[in-house]
Amino acid sequence: MSDAARPPVTTVAERSDVIAWESIPRRVVTVYVPLICFVIILLFPFYWMTITMLKSNEELLNYKDYNPLLVYSPTLANIYKLLFETDYPRWLTTTMTVSVVSTFISLFASVLAAYAIQRLRFKGSQWVGLAIYLAYLVPPSILFIPLSTMVFKLGLFDSPMALILTYPTFLIPFCTWLLIGYFKSIPYELEECALIDGASRLQILWKITLPLAVPGLISAGIFAFTLSWNEFIYALTFIQSSEKKTVPVAVLTQLVEGDIYHWGSLMAGALLGSVPVAIVYSFFVEYYVSSLTGAIKE
Repeated sequence: MSDAARPPVTTVAERSDVIAWESIPRRVVTVYVPLICFVIILLFPFYWMTITMLKSNEELLNYKDYNPLLVYSPTLANIYKLLFETDYPRWLTTTMTVSVVSTFISLFASVLAAYAIQRLRFKGSQWVGLAIYLAYLVPPSILFIPLSTMVFKLGLFDSPMALILTYPTFLIPFCTWLLIGYFKSIPYELEECALIDGASRLQILWKITLPLAVPGLISAGIFAFTLSWNEFIYALTFIQSSEKKTVPVAVLTQLVEGDIYHWGSLMAGALLGSVPVAIVYSFFVEYYVSSLTGAIKE
C-alpha cells in the first residue's frame, strides 16, 4: 500500500484532545447549564429582597420609569424603619430564644427515644418507631386546635413558653426517625465491648454513641432549628402581643396596615430573618449531608 492510500495515524495525545473537545460541550449542557439555572433560581429571591429593601417608594411603585431589577438611588430608610420604628430586634430575640430552646428539648428527647428503639430492641420497638414517624405526618393545622385548649388551661397563652412547649410536638418525631437511621450505621459491636467491660447504658450512650453520632445530631439540630424559626401557625395562634411575636408572624402582621404594604421594610425583615438560618447551614452543611447519607444507607 502506498503512503497516499494509508489512513492518517493519530497519536494518543491527539486522540485524548479530540475526546476532551467532544466532552466539553456535553459537560456544559449536562452539568454547567443546569447548575447555573439552579443557582439563579435559588438566589433570585435573595436578590429581589435585597434590591427591594434598598429602593425608595418612588422606585417601588413606578415601573414605567425604573427597571424593577435595578436600584437607581439606594436608601437605608426601609432598614431604619424596620430596626428603629418597630420591635424587630425584640422579635428577632424572641425567635432565636424559642428556636434554640425548642431545638435542645427536641434533641434531648429524640436521642433517648431513638437510642431506646434502635439499641434496646424491646418488644414492639419497630412499631413504636413507625408510630413516631407517622405522628410527624399529622398536619399542624389539625394539632393546633387541641394544643390551643391545653395552652389556655395552663395559662401560657400570649407567652413564648407556649411555643417552646408546642414546637417539640412536631420536631421530636422527625428527629427521632432521623437519629434511628443514623444509629443503625454505628456498629453495635462497640457497645457490646463496652458492656463486657462493665459500662452502663448511659455511659455507652454518652461516651461512645453520641460522639460517633455527631453528624446525625447536627443534622437533626439544623432541621429542628430551621423549622422552629420558620413556624407560622402556632406562633400566629398562641401569641397576641405585637412585641412578643416571632419574626415570620410579626413581619407580616405589623408591616401591613390595612391595604398598605411597606414592601421595603417587609423585604428587609425577611432578608435579615433568613441570615441566622443561612449562617447555621453554612457552618454545618458537611455534617448535614454526611448524616443524611448515613441514614439513607440503611
